[in-house]
Amino acid sequence: MTAPHLDAETAALLVGDAVTAPSMHNAQPWKFVFRPAAGAIDLHGDPERAMARSDPEHRALHLGCAAALFNLRVSAARKGLRPRVQLLPDASEPWLLAAVAFDAPEDEDEEGRGLAALYDALRRRHTSRHPFSEEPVPEALLDGLRAAARLEGCRLAVPDSWHLETVLELVRDAEHQEDMDPLVRAETAAWTTDETRRDGIPAAAFGPRSSGGTAPVRDFGRAHPTPERDRAVFEKHPQLALLGTPGDGRADWLRAGQALERVLLQATADGLATSMTSQPLEWPQLRWTVRDPLASMGQVQMVLRLGYGPSGEPTPRRPVSEILDIR
Repeated sequence: MTAPHLDAETAALLVGDAVTAPSMHNAQPWKFVFRPAAGAIDLHGDPERAMARSDPEHRALHLGCAAALFNLRVSAARKGLRPRVQLLPDASEPWLLAAVAFDAPEDEDEEGRGLAALYDALRRRHTSRHPFSEEPVPEALLDGLRAAARLEGCRLAVPDSWHLETVLELVRDAEHQEDMDPLVRAETAAWTTDETRRDGIPAAAFGPRSSGGTAPVRDFGRAHPTPERDRAVFEKHPQLALLGTPGDGRADWLRAGQALERVLLQATADGLATSMTSQPLEWPQLRWTVRDPLASMGQVQMVLRLGYGPSGEPTPRRPVSEILDIR
């Protein structure tokens, strides 16, 4: 198959769509390299944007970069390209996470049509730290989200009531662990206190403070108090879903990040609001208990919150010129 010509302008458009992805504390820990001679785009992790205390193994960094990789695939499919992804292509370059080449689309390209259909959700997807209604997510939509995770080689499981309470208790335990660790608090504050930067979480995206105990979302306002911030009552029974993989290596993390973004975009397209509750996954002593011991899931990579409510505020993005090199 003859590879289509990919120019620098198109590469920049693809990367501009890719970086709408979520990442831990909106650190945007990615770099892209466009190789014109090969017509390919490489995705690198950026160690300068790693969370040394909260993410020492760089698991969350891989998830964020992989979410951007999935967006790149969506953008390419929308522009009539067929992305061909190789994960971890060079063992001698550990920060090279993926290499993406592009083919012309096939006549019967069901995968490409499925990716392109998610494009309109790219810039509508925002993490919502607002209360959701108690209206349950229909089982048909949950089935669609489960199918989205399976397309990326992952599993999405909805915990039953007893395990839901366990996960919520772990969220509270994780908040306590963070309160007791000055290095974690300092790391969080570094990404939430500077309103002039083009990354991190601005105060406008914190959402309201919970007036009824612990909320099922991370409260960034604890590191950056704002007197004018509203209070609200969050849902009593949050609707959570666990995204998991059979293994827990770097390739698993990259698959999980792509599955995460596919699920989030599908949820957005279905009219759902979403957020991520990753606090207990950041503490090794808590992470293993997030998994339902009765479920056939190897490792939980993300806890998602789903429901009906405000879509959340957009967070800043660095310009493409800062994250895309041409070589």
